[in-house]
Amino acid sequence: MAKSSISDIPTGLSLRSELSLRNIKFASIYKHLHELTDGEIPSVIFGRDEEGRHGNFHPAAYRMICNDREWSKRLNKVHTAYKRVRPRSNWEWKELDCSHSSDALLMNIFCYPGVTNRINTPTLLGIDRNVSPEFGFKPRTPLQNGKNDTTEIDLRLGELLIEAKLMESDFQYADSQLISRYRDLETVFTPSELPTRNGKQGSYQLIRGVLAAYANEGSFCVFCDARRPDLIEAWYRVMSAVRLLDFRWRLKLLTWQELSKTLPKDLQDFLIIKYGIFPSI
Repeated sequence: MAKSSISDIPTGLSLRSELSLRNIKFASIYKHLHELTDGEIPSVIFGRDEEGRHGNFHPAAYRMICNDREWSKRLNKVHTAYKRVRPRSNWEWKELDCSHSSDALLMNIFCYPGVTNRINTPTLLGIDRNVSPEFGFKPRTPLQNGKNDTTEIDLRLGELLIEAKLMESDFQYADSQLISRYRDLETVFTPSELPTRNGKQGSYQLIRGVLAAYANEGSFCVFCDARRPDLIEAWYRVMSAVRLLDFRWRLKLLTWQELSKTLPKDLQDFLIIKYGIFPSI
């Protein structure tokens, strides 16, 4: 890969602008099938070309995804903007086609051959080697009414549950009723210390993830970019509201940059070129 020709990106850009510029250059240099979304800062939508290449995925990871029945199902979720923008492309945009997709980034890493069998990556994550990644895991977190939550966690690696973020604006706001319906809310949290805004509960995805980990007797980790201090601060605020000190140590934060340090060199180069994710020093 022509790393120098893509990595020479102007400084001072917003993360969204940087990712867009990187992926526009990437698509042009390697002649990947792609479209641009509308807007002042477009994102790149990649498609699968006639040679079977897909610009939003590392080739080795993409082969693994296509050969796995469960993983490949995730390629079929339609992009929410497809019908609204009426693109010129002759393919139907999918969520994982988008260059800003945190799920695509997650799959690029954990579908890459042998990543969970390396020594450093499982050690950093606190998981056993050779764990099979389960994307879109449904933890069935218990509710007050005896039923279970049906929402998904981005990834499960053994007993570790993972929420991944890249370009998302926040961890979602929700009506207080959505939070109060969880059976273990007041066991795990001091609710008054959780973030709120305009009468809504902040960091809904994080609260949901913590409660899922507690109910499943596992751990919960947030992946986000070191260039997103806002998301890092939001996660620390939620962690500080956890009242169970012997459970709090099972809650973690990991930046993509820290994770990249443990990955194969070929995958590191891909993350640098496409996302500007350099291994942490």
